[in-house]
Amino acid sequence: MEQTLTGERADLLETLRMHRALLRGTARDLTDEQAATRSTVSELTVGGLIKHVALMESQWVDFIEQGTSAMESSPDDDWAEFGNTFRMLEGETLQVLLDRYDEIARRTDEVVATLPDLDLSHPLPEAPWFPPGARRSARRVFMGLIAEIAQHAGHADIIREAIDGQKSMG
Repeated sequence: MEQTLTGERADLLETLRMHRALLRGTARDLTDEQAATRSTVSELTVGGLIKHVALMESQWVDFIEQGTSAMESSPDDDWAEFGNTFRMLEGETLQVLLDRYDEIARRTDEVVATLPDLDLSHPLPEAPWFPPGARRSARRVFMGLIAEIAQHAGHADIIREAIDGQKSMG
């Protein structure tokens, strides 16, 4: 029998799902070519944003489950390659990106529902964008994911409107 979640966990899941739906909605009825289109001065595309958000969500859930090592980088990392996390590359399709995001979202939702303690925390890896000695709790990671998804859903909405006039709200 599936447990009905209430309180904080139910709120986290509802909010994650709402913002994911807004992001996914920006891709509704787009062709692969449209999903890969830069429709503003930005290099961002609807498909690229979905790809990026999925990757970030997956990496942060890895952090919750595996700890600091899941987020560590090495000096050999190709940071120029990071830009490709925002792009639909040749051979990538919108449907494949959406399907992958659905898989990642299911995993995240399962972790939200079953993690024994949302206060579980790990030290963040050393990086210029993290304060020295900082930690993140699972709760804070989930709240950060909500912010990331919401921000990029807004970006995608503007990009979509510039493609064909469609927008997710209003």
